[in-house]
Amino acid sequence: MVNITEKIKEIEDEMKRTQKNKATEYHLGLLKGKLARLRAQLLEPAPGAGSGGGTGFDVSKSGDARIALVGFPSVGKSTFLSKITKTKSEVAAYAFTTLTAIPGVLEYGGAEIQILDLPGIIEGAAEGKGRGRQVISAAKTSDLVLMILDATKKAEQRKLLEQELEAVGIRLNRDPPNIYLKPKKAGGMKITFQAPPKHLDEKMLYNILRDYKILNCDVLVRDENATVDDFIDTIMAPHRKYIKCLYVYNKVDSISLPHLKDLAREPFTCIMSCELDLGIEDVVERCWEELRLMRVYTKRKGIDPDFSEALIVRSGSTIEDVCDQIHRTLKETFKYALVWGASARHVPQRVGLGHVVSDEDVVSIVAKFNG
Repeated sequence: MVNITEKIKEIEDEMKRTQKNKATEYHLGLLKGKLARLRAQLLEPAPGAGSGGGTGFDVSKSGDARIALVGFPSVGKSTFLSKITKTKSEVAAYAFTTLTAIPGVLEYGGAEIQILDLPGIIEGAAEGKGRGRQVISAAKTSDLVLMILDATKKAEQRKLLEQELEAVGIRLNRDPPNIYLKPKKAGGMKITFQAPPKHLDEKMLYNILRDYKILNCDVLVRDENATVDDFIDTIMAPHRKYIKCLYVYNKVDSISLPHLKDLAREPFTCIMSCELDLGIEDVVERCWEELRLMRVYTKRKGIDPDFSEALIVRSGSTIEDVCDQIHRTLKETFKYALVWGASARHVPQRVGLGHVVSDEDVVSIVAKFNG
């Protein structure tokens, strides 16, 4: 790992020294490709190292969704966790009180959402410093990242955390690049651009693919604004995770009103004060919105639905997903479903497995009887 870390440092230094212009863009593109490959190697566990998680990191995913609390030490992650769940995370006003990944469960809207209080990320965690490698592995399994920031500190804290997560393949609030790449067994490279690209050309993609030893493939770049970084992300797709992120500024009771208003206007941002219990409910509500979870209630024939117990499904789920939630073999005997609620054109509507449900729909599954 030391050798990989040294190589990463060498490449980063070379990239800083290299001036950005037309003559150096191919060289910089190749360096970016090498850097991405080395960073992926750095995060892979050493042979025979097992899971490599260490104490507290083998937290199995449970509940309907998982949220990772990420931030520098002593920004209020543990306090926030203790206020929204029944978990007691060690709290103190100094760095590194959270040394393991502590899971808590947030019960909201009928859902059980697992919340991981990850050890404070420090600058350089992506290069294996501190517990950063394990922290990032746990963050990659999350459905939402809550980046807890200190409103009294400079804006650089957010940029540093974003760079750390970016370096290990976590892409925040972004969609995967609109680039198609399919390796083949023979036939060489076929590179096509749907529209004239602004930041790429065929020679650059050819050189990067050769560096990755991908010599036979079809490439279709659909986005004219795609960059070298987007293309490398496409090649490294198994090592990339695209996750929604909410930036939560704590300690807003200690800043000026104009600064508070500026923070509140930023996209994907919430503000709160754990000390004064301000805005915590708003943060939880926003998490629910970003997770895009829905409640579906089931109904037996001739019996009123039980609104105290909901099935939790993702936005865009179908009756087939609802069947899977109830029992994985239910689809085999499925005949039709009756739906009451926002997704039904009339009440009740008789639907098939492909029907898309809405939040708070009531569903009754009718099964075939094998005579």
